[in-house]
Amino acid sequence: MTALPTPGFGFRIDGTAGHARAAVFSTPHGDVPTPQFMPVGTLGSVKGLDPDDLTALGATMVLANAYHLHLRPSDDTVRALGGLHRFMHWNAPILTDSGGFQVFSLEGLRTIDEDGVEFRSHIDGSARRFTPESVMRIERNLGADVIMQFDHVVPGQSSEEVARDAMWRSIRWLARCRTEFAALCERDPDAPTPSQALFPIVQGGIHPSLRRESALAIRDLADWTGYGIGGLSVGEAKPDMYAMLDVVNEVLPTDRPRYLMGVGFPEDLIEGVARGVDLFDCVAPTRMGRTGAFFTAEGRRNIRNARFRLADVPLDPECECATCTRFSTAYVRHLFTSEEILGLRLLSLHNVHFLTTLMRTARAAVLDGSFEGWSRDWLARYHSKTSAS
Repeated sequence: MTALPTPGFGFRIDGTAGHARAAVFSTPHGDVPTPQFMPVGTLGSVKGLDPDDLTALGATMVLANAYHLHLRPSDDTVRALGGLHRFMHWNAPILTDSGGFQVFSLEGLRTIDEDGVEFRSHIDGSARRFTPESVMRIERNLGADVIMQFDHVVPGQSSEEVARDAMWRSIRWLARCRTEFAALCERDPDAPTPSQALFPIVQGGIHPSLRRESALAIRDLADWTGYGIGGLSVGEAKPDMYAMLDVVNEVLPTDRPRYLMGVGFPEDLIEGVARGVDLFDCVAPTRMGRTGAFFTAEGRRNIRNARFRLADVPLDPECECATCTRFSTAYVRHLFTSEEILGLRLLSLHNVHFLTTLMRTARAAVLDGSFEGWSRDWLARYHSKTSAS
């Protein structure tokens, strides 16, 4: 395997519990204790929250989206303003997705061929051509610490034939990403973040043989700093997702971080940690917060429920976020029913805090040897209370 130029990165495992790991992922912009949930700032902003909020609630790494930032304000603009860290005033690590998810989510606005994907902009209708090479240039301009390969994501229920075609196209695109990334590191040393890590993405749908084949092919292509696991939480059943994580866990190197893309419900985070996943991201906590849904240790709730009208208690008595320590559930409900913007912000803050805290607790359980029992009890309580609500 050929090593890629990634100075400033490292991965130290501090403890294990079965397949679960407590580790530290080092990047040029700081260390990320894992397991870790990364809040999603698609356009360089985690909706409703500012960087100081994120720091206070314990986030140590955030995600932004190369496709959306390329459209607006443009990656050239972000670079001219000092790169994404300076642009959004976030000095800790950043990961950028490549636009591969938009190949799935914007199906009606794109055309795929072997060279790449032509998107029709949802903003102004203009044609935008994405190739593995152009995506590497976009992500170089943005300056995230970790950049993802351009890949072909298909729906979770896709047939083996469809999943195989997308998987091998993703691997071919990965080889092109790798070549262009290595060249950029040589010819563009003054990029906003000179040392970046390119992560490949394991695909294969819900087909075990394809997942194994993809992981092996990627593993043998280069000495990667870390690995993405993609094409999950895109319509398949949760047991199928967990089964694919079991398959991938058997193949990927254990001394590198693993990032499960687009997964962020509490139960899925714990199931993922138990299967060797280190990093997660999802828009769910802020998107749910804007619609009135919030997480508690006893399941998911909706703030609009009439039973909360006189609830002079926190959203979650066990939570220490800025929402729960200052405001009653009744007050937050009032904000929502009155269509006050503060309500959306308070629930978003709570939901993100809930997930970052959950991952810190999981890490501590790995280190003190209690993860197996803790995770079993936590999931049993969460599922039983969710079903009863």
